[in-house]
Amino acid sequence: MARYVFITGGVVSSLGKGLASAALGSLLQARGFSVRLRKLDPYLNVDPGTMSPFEHGEVFVTDDGAETDLDLGHYERFTGVAARSTDSVSSGRIYSSVLEKERRGDYLGKTIQVIPHVTNEIKDFLTVGADEVDFMLCEIGGTVGDIEGLPFFEAIRQFGQERPRGQCIFMHLTLLPWIAASGELKTKPTQHSVKELRSIGIAPDVLVCRSERPIPEKEREKLALFCNVRPDSVIAAYDLGSIYEAPLAYHREGLDQAVLDAFGIHPAPKPNLTRWDDVADRIFNPEGEVRVAIVGKYTQLEDAYKSIAEALTHGGMANRVKVHVEWVDAELFDSEDPAPYLEPYDAILVPGGFGERGTEGKIKAAQFARERKVPYLGICLGMQMAVVEAARNLAGMERAGSQEFDHESGELRFEPVIFHLKEWIKDNQTIARDVLDDKGGTMRLGAYTAHLKEGSKAAEVYGTHRIEERHRHRYEVDIRYREALEAQGLCFSGMSPDGRLPEIVEVEGHPWFIGVQFHPELKSKPFAPHPLFADFVRAAKKASRLV
Repeated sequence: MARYVFITGGVVSSLGKGLASAALGSLLQARGFSVRLRKLDPYLNVDPGTMSPFEHGEVFVTDDGAETDLDLGHYERFTGVAARSTDSVSSGRIYSSVLEKERRGDYLGKTIQVIPHVTNEIKDFLTVGADEVDFMLCEIGGTVGDIEGLPFFEAIRQFGQERPRGQCIFMHLTLLPWIAASGELKTKPTQHSVKELRSIGIAPDVLVCRSERPIPEKEREKLALFCNVRPDSVIAAYDLGSIYEAPLAYHREGLDQAVLDAFGIHPAPKPNLTRWDDVADRIFNPEGEVRVAIVGKYTQLEDAYKSIAEALTHGGMANRVKVHVEWVDAELFDSEDPAPYLEPYDAILVPGGFGERGTEGKIKAAQFARERKVPYLGICLGMQMAVVEAARNLAGMERAGSQEFDHESGELRFEPVIFHLKEWIKDNQTIARDVLDDKGGTMRLGAYTAHLKEGSKAAEVYGTHRIEERHRHRYEVDIRYREALEAQGLCFSGMSPDGRLPEIVEVEGHPWFIGVQFHPELKSKPFAPHPLFADFVRAAKKASRLV
């Protein structure tokens, strides 16, 4: 049966609970334990799938097709453990489940209340898969004291009381602000946060304090005294040069030892941190640098493309180079020459997205990369816009476009080389969709198999002819245009097993031009860079004349 670590936050949001949880998971793995990480979010959306990237950052997709919080991406990248739909839950999902049961009559006519019905639903969620791992790390979104988070805090309080003694601990992440005028680190916000947590029946066993400055011993002792934790369980979390330094930094501060001590695990297995030493060496000792432009529409919020930025970093580590990612708004050259904006870069990446805004700029970016022989990686919509560009400028289809944009405008403006997918096969079952269906959870989601063409660039990069990648989209390249496009040098090098859905396209004779319908960034890790990103950065390195 798993031991549980509940990670909560206080004072302010965005302190790095997700990163701390992921780093702790990796440290427990380094000591030989198996782990699984979970996120409990208090918002009322069923999942983040219908939320704007400006609201919530990117949506991370699991193999089994769940749309989840971006923190699950951190969990996977640090532990290598593939997330599941059971690793992410929101208030909306919990309440939906409770109300469905009420409508079915499962509660036998009882009055439905937050306690016990909602809290019981949360506790049931926590126990799924508990017999599979040594440690279950559960992060609670938001901060202590938020009204919407109270059912989750009450549920984990109950859960900790109901489990055998020593099977659950609580880790609380807070802020120690530096007041420049007085030259002091202030502990009072942390004291108040812990007081708030204790008022609802939860006492932290480990206190992680985010700070710009080293925490003097006097302040550590004060925090330990007033927050009722052991002095060696007051852990400093400093700003780092790279998030991938976090496991080593937290280990130096004694986080993993404090957690094992809280569980009474003695003697603790010694950690093997060779993997993270190598990761840190590759991050901090590059042998050159390359510049990559991400041409997108959500460039004002980097979290909208979090996994892509991290996958590029992993590709740089594989090639011993630092990747300078620069965000270029596709709307800047919707109606003008993209050259002044794109010439400074060694490679161009066009990511996914929804809607027509900025797509003409993405098409021009694909054209620039194709004609100038600049390495190009198109992901999801980035692949589709590369296909539209080839249709317009190589195959002479001047009105080539996407059905998605016609659906938006209500007009028939384009010849739809990209069409709305209404039916496809998953796990030997036919899935049907209509353009008028609800938006949430109705896309082609999760892992699907693709077969790669022998002798293609894609097959060379992957080193195999069969791959499985994660998808998140509802529009596809229309296979009816394959012959016309391949005649002009756009090779369909990856296809679904039934041959109906194009998964990868590439430009023949180009140094490196690949578009993929899936999201390879979701499976990249610092210690196992995704082959597409590793080879893309290698091509950028070659283009920059570093090799």
